[in-house]
Amino acid sequence: MERPKKKRHGLWIALFIIVVLAAFLAVINILPAKKVTEKNPFLKSRDALPMIAAHRGGGVSNPENTLMAFRAAVNEYGIQICETDLWMTSDGHLVYSHDSTINRMACPEGAEKVVIAEHTLAELRAYNMGYNFKDPATGQAIYRDLSEAEQIAKGLKILEFHELLEEFYDTRKDLLFIVEIKNDGEKGFDAADIIDKTLTERFPDYKQNLVVGTFHPAIENDLAKNHPTLMRGASTAGAAKFIVTQILRVNPLTRADFTCLQIPMAYDIKGIKLDLTKKRLIERAHSRNIAVQYWTINDADDMRTLIELGADAIMTDDPQLLKSVLAEY
Repeated sequence: MERPKKKRHGLWIALFIIVVLAAFLAVINILPAKKVTEKNPFLKSRDALPMIAAHRGGGVSNPENTLMAFRAAVNEYGIQICETDLWMTSDGHLVYSHDSTINRMACPEGAEKVVIAEHTLAELRAYNMGYNFKDPATGQAIYRDLSEAEQIAKGLKILEFHELLEEFYDTRKDLLFIVEIKNDGEKGFDAADIIDKTLTERFPDYKQNLVVGTFHPAIENDLAKNHPTLMRGASTAGAAKFIVTQILRVNPLTRADFTCLQIPMAYDIKGIKLDLTKKRLIERAHSRNIAVQYWTINDADDMRTLIELGADAIMTDDPQLLKSVLAEY
């Protein structure tokens, strides 16, 4: 006769655990989240449209990561954010490039690999970074036969870190930057040192306009420990942890310490598509003063989805297209 009592007792325990867990989840979701920073220039105002982030300067209309591309993005397309990547040269200069080599941009097909880390800045400056760019209308390599002087005048030489900042510093103090350190190890540490020192000593007004990201945990740790005044973007692991807390609705438990959450519209995990275009994700990030930026968006309908979702920024290779889509609103 005691069996039913034991069964009822077990059910009461299970019910109690469920109630406590539900109460716990309810409480932590109404607690105010700890803000990562009091001021975040990458956050748009509540009713504003998303910022345009020119991915690599906007490689659809101009040779990517060149001064030509960034000039057009800022002066013609009215972007608010320059997004780009950084590599160290063999002689200690920090330059803009997505790839570890310059071949895709600057070399004939089949040429020997020109690895940035194995060449000096002077050696890299001998190349035309618009060599392989093709006009989207004609398909012709329109900058291939330019003279050295013409390449320099048009801004088609590989850029040092400070040169992009210098180009706009006097006229666009509000311009924002997203940069990614591509090197690991000592060269990655050197890159972080150069970024911090250059901003502090030469471009102090840009110190809080630039966010640094990396895929390398050691570089991320170095940035947090040795460069605490630099704003950081979420690493892959950091972004994943933050997203999981949203799914489980335990956002206050995350230790997010990044300024910007840079994510695609969806992750494909072993064949399972995880949709990241969720208003709750953006709202919970905003509760911590974290900006949400989506990459790399080159489709007009995807742009409209993110505009209506309330994204803070849309990274695109085609800022001209995004500008025209934003004009619809």
